[in-house]
Amino acid sequence: MFDELLSRLMDGTLSAGSSLNIDGIARELDVSPTPVREALARLESTGMVRRVALRGYFVTPAPTPKELADLMDARLAVEPATAYFACTRGDDEFLAALEQAVAALEAAPNGPTYPEFRAYWEADERFHALVAEAADNTYLQAAFAALGGLAQRFRQFSGTGVTDKEVAVREHRAVLEAMRSGVPARAEELMRRHIEGVRSRSLAEHDAPSSPQDA
Repeated sequence: MFDELLSRLMDGTLSAGSSLNIDGIARELDVSPTPVREALARLESTGMVRRVALRGYFVTPAPTPKELADLMDARLAVEPATAYFACTRGDDEFLAALEQAVAALEAAPNGPTYPEFRAYWEADERFHALVAEAADNTYLQAAFAALGGLAQRFRQFSGTGVTDKEVAVREHRAVLEAMRSGVPARAEELMRRHIEGVRSRSLAEHDAPSSPQDA
């Protein structure tokens, strides 16, 4: 149910600001209201939907440039640190999994619709989640999980698919090579450069006349 609603949010079937009627969705999908309610509660944690007291759930409005910039600034505070510690604590299994994530990122399609860029998005998420997990720090992992969920909200309003695949793959591979080098400060710096690049590209897309932002 979560995946079904996520797909509808990402492809625009459920548009920004629209009301989400639990019973109506349940009837349409031929399920009980319980899994719909659970899926919406999970989506609420990503910021993609919002619950209003006595009114129910709504699709959140498109994010503002400041919200996007604030999210990226928060990622800059967290993810270079996870890269530093992952470089000191990650083992060979971690490096192999990271290589698989980069390979999947490189192989994934990057068209403008959610079905076309979903595999790319999932590989990107997996790469960053692996780094956060390998950092082996409960508080950094919690911070990363919160920020990673919010990133979905910005992808929700993309409409352009993945426009920076080539450079993003290079940035991810550079982080991987830094992890292999065993120099934590290098891994930290290259993760910082990657997030700064994502920040710059995302804000540029947001400001483009016909291209909403992608996080």
